This record gives sequence, C-alpha cells and structure tokens, in this order.
Amino acid sequence: MLISKMAAEGGGKEMNEIKTQFTTREGVYKLLTHSEYSRPNRVPFNSQGSNPVKVSFVNVNDQSGNGDRICFNVGRELYFYIYKGVRKAADLSKPIDKRIYKGTQPTCHDFNHLTATAESVSLLVGFSAGQVQLIDPIKKETSKLFNEERLIDKSRVTCVKWVPGSESLFLVSHASGNMYLYNVEHTCGTTAPHYQLLKQGENYSVHTCKSKSTRNPLLKWTVGEGALNEFAFSPDGKFLACVSQDGFLRVFNFDAVELHGTMKSYFGGLLCVCWSPDGKYIVAGGEDDLVTVWSFLDCRVIARGHGHKSWVSVVAFDHYTTSVEESDPMEFSGSDEDFQDQMIHFGRDRANSTQSRLSKRNSTDSRPVSVTYRFGSVGQDTQLCLWDLTEDILFPHLPLSRTRTHTNVMNATSPPAGATIITNTSSNTTNGNNSGANTPGINSLSTTLPRSNSLPHSAGTTTTANNTNKAGGGGGIGSGIMDSAIATGVSKFATLSLHDRKERHHEKDHKRNHSMGHISSKSSDKLNLLTKTKTDPAKTLGTLLCPRMEDVPLLEPLICKKIAHERLTVLIFLEDCLVTACQEGFICTWARPGKVGLLSSQNQASSPSGTVV
Repeated sequence: MLISKMAAEGGGKEMNEIKTQFTTREGVYKLLTHSEYSRPNRVPFNSQGSNPVKVSFVNVNDQSGNGDRICFNVGRELYFYIYKGVRKAADLSKPIDKRIYKGTQPTCHDFNHLTATAESVSLLVGFSAGQVQLIDPIKKETSKLFNEERLIDKSRVTCVKWVPGSESLFLVSHASGNMYLYNVEHTCGTTAPHYQLLKQGENYSVHTCKSKSTRNPLLKWTVGEGALNEFAFSPDGKFLACVSQDGFLRVFNFDAVELHGTMKSYFGGLLCVCWSPDGKYIVAGGEDDLVTVWSFLDCRVIARGHGHKSWVSVVAFDHYTTSVEESDPMEFSGSDEDFQDQMIHFGRDRANSTQSRLSKRNSTDSRPVSVTYRFGSVGQDTQLCLWDLTEDILFPHLPLSRTRTHTNVMNATSPPAGATIITNTSSNTTNGNNSGANTPGINSLSTTLPRSNSLPHSAGTTTTANNTNKAGGGGGIGSGIMDSAIATGVSKFATLSLHDRKERHHEKDHKRNHSMGHISSKSSDKLNLLTKTKTDPAKTLGTLLCPRMEDVPLLEPLICKKIAHERLTVLIFLEDCLVTACQEGFICTWARPGKVGLLSSQNQASSPSGTVV
C-alpha cells in the first residue's frame, strides 16, 4: 500500500513535471524561487562538455547577522555572493567577486572555515587542467597558484578540501587517481618532484617528496585504479573516505596513513561519499544507481537504497533532521528547531550533547535512545531522494517491538506522501549480512537471521511480504528480487540456520558467481579479498566487499522527486533550508517546514544566521 501511494505521489511517473515542493513527516519543503542563485543574466548554461556546477558555503560571522557567503562555478566562471537563503531574495546584480578563466575551468572549491572573517576568506579552487588556486574573494586577491606548471599532476582536479582543523594544509585529488597534501606556506618547486615510498598497502601507496628544502606536495597518495572521484574527512578529522572509478570505497586513518576498510560498488565507479554526523556510517553513491550505507565500525555494507534511475552524483547527511530520542519514540523529535542546538555550525565540530547521546545509544543494552539518520542524494536522473536510516537497519540483532518500530519510522500516524516502508519487526528485519562481520561465533546469530545468505532468490530487502509487493522504485534491480520474495515467502527461511543454508547452496552459488569462497567469519580477512592486481568484479560479488542485493536490506526513499531539467550536481543541508544545483547553473533553495514564512515576514530573530554543513 505504501509503495503504490508513494509512486502515485510523484515517484517519477510524470516525467516532465518539475516539483516545487515535497512532503515528509516533518512537513512541507518548498522551493523559494526568489532565492535562486545563478549567473546574473539567469540564462540556462549550455553545459555540454562542461565540468559539474559545484557550491561552497562559508559563514564569516558578519555583525549584520547575514554572514553566509556562497561560491559556485558555472562553466569558466566563478561567482561569490552574499547568501540570503530563506531570509531575502537573491540579488544577482551585485556579486562580491566574479572571475572568468581562460584555458581551464573551475571544477571544485572549498572555504577554510577556521580563518574566515568578514574582511577575508581563504578559498581553494581546483581546475580542469590540474592547477589549484588560493584566492580571497572578499579582498579580491589571488595569493597563490599550486601545480602551476602542471609538474605535479596534469589531470583534472576532482576534489579539494582543507584538512580539518588546519589553517594551512589542504588535500587535492585528481582524475589520475592521485591525491596530494599541500601546505599553503610552501612552494611547489620548478622541477618535477622526486618521491620516496613512505607506505604501501592493498591497492594504495603513499610517497613523500624528496628535496633538500621542504616543498609541495608534502605527500602523494596513489589510490586504486582510475580517477579518484571524491574524498571526505570524518567529522573528527582523523579518517579519510575515498571513492574511485574502480568502484571501491577506501577508508584510511589519515595521520597513520593506514587502510581501515574497503567496500566495492555493486557495479561501476563510485562518484560521491559522505559521513554520518557521528562518524559511524558512510554513504557512497555512483554508477550502480544505488546509495550504499557502510558501517565504519563493522567495515561492512549494512544497507543499499534504490530510488535513482541513473548515476548518483551527490550524497549528504542532514545533520538537522537526524533525530536522537531519549524516551519511547512515540513522536518524531528531529525537526530543525529541536535539533539546531545540538549541532553547531561546522560539519566537523558537533555539539557534545549530540555526540554523547549517539554514543550512549550505541553502547547501552537497555536501548533508552532511538536514532534515525536522515540523508539525501541527487543524481543524473534529475531526482532528489531523501532516505531514513532507522534502528531496524542499524541494530538488526536487537529485539524491537512492532509499535516501537512503526512509531520510530512513521510517527504512529497516517503516513504522509512517500512515507518510508522500513517498518519491520526484528524477526524479519535482520539479515544475512551479519554472517561475516566481526562475529567469531557465527552460529550464535543464526536464530535471528530470517533468510539465506546464499539463496539465489531469497527476499533481500527490509520490506516484508505482508508489507509490500515491490521494492526498488521503478522496477530496476530491486523489483525482480521482491517479486521472487513474494513468491517464496520470507518466513519459510526464518528457522533455517545459517550453516544449513550455506551447506545447501554453497556449490551452486560458487559455480554461478565464480566467488572467492564464502564470507570469512574474521573481519580481518576482509582486506585479503583485495588482490594487488585488477580486482575481478565477479570475485567480489557475494563477499563482504560487495554483498549480493538479496543479502542486505534495500531501503526505499522517503521521497523521490524530479526537481530539475538537467542533471543535479549539488545537495547541501543547511539549518533552515536545503540547497540543490543542476548543470544549467541554477542553485535552488528549499525552505524547511515552517521556515518559508521567514522571507515575507521581517522577523529575522527566528532564523539564526548562516549555517554551514
């Protein structure tokens, strides 16, 4: 019932209709047309062959209370504006700074939040020819150009970010698959750098720069095969998640330069990555049209989300709608008003109260705290999807009452349009992917595993036969799985032990998928599944690196809406709005529920000045 209702509410059926609002359990999100940012002439940009439009925010703590600044690139142009968000209409006639580049195009950029003031900001800009520029768009200065002669790397810059907590260190990734650590205080040298091996591991190596005097780059990382598409620092700044064109997520201890864990996409390259506010989960998206949720602690895939019809270009957690509930979760407590005092402005520094509550939730057996993580994704299919990561996915081995699960997900009221269908009890929510992750006593879990870890047609989603008859939103990967799930039924496998099921289907599975053998029960063995030569996708499918579709829960999006004419390239969650952008060069502001009135009313007191996530 819920699936069909979601489809009827605009799950992509009306192909050409652009949505200007959508409803979740918090209320209605509305597009603010007067808060649209673009090139001053507002003409759609002809994006053929151009680099993706990207957006960066910074708050300069302006005395006027309007300290938000926005930077975005469109083609060869780079713009820097005061961002008025839901408070006032955008004035495109007065950019603080505008730059037009010749011979190269901006591809990405990042502000240093530590050093930003009303008089000066440090903005790094990466370019399609490989250079990185440090500019101050307030002072209108260009202070430095790195890799100017392209001696360090000649390929396109794919991602640039300041190292969290540093005023001078920044990291740059390239389409070559290399990453470089720079210090803004150092020069790059007039000859190509010579490198000395510092550390080598499975499909990665790290070199230092050999020179008599300190010069850039300080470190060179070579990661995987093909382009390194994006990287993201953990909230505490200690770990680095990288996604590459070879389809691998690799998570490193940044300071120790060590590999923490890996994950393989279901198909194709991975394009985007983000961390949960507490650093416990990583979400990646890419060319398999899926969003994949990976547990940092367990180093395994815990869920996949299927809603997009094309490549996923951006994933992001919503720090302000991630709810932490101390009491019995009869009501949703994650509105932006309730949560704003628990998350402070910058993604790296979270309020201790929230961190302690999240850690309390994960360390206690009595389960007094309920957690729901909200994240979003946008893709080349021009659709925005919102997802909820709920307790029945995060803690499948813990007993859940039916009432608690339903209320946690759907607020115990009639579900709004596009309500989630993750509404199961523990008896049919836990899944076979528990089998090999950090569980030496593997058979101890077998009583709570509802379905086979190796059955070819088992029911591999969080939906149950009596809840729904479709999963996978549009009949892609998920629908075939669910059709067979209905036919066979989930419950008949619930009492089979994992050992029995493995024995029964091991031989057939092995032949069909050329697997490397079944999942090891030792988490330390996960790295051994990687080979130093090119990894055969057929050998990773069905392992911890890349579980089969039927072996992990399949999330349904809360909402899945077409919101643009061109592919989407930006999704950023701010305190009173979320921001999207498409390749035509239009940056859109969506007011959160209850925030849309701020623009018309002059009462700005209820809208705290800018927030950067």
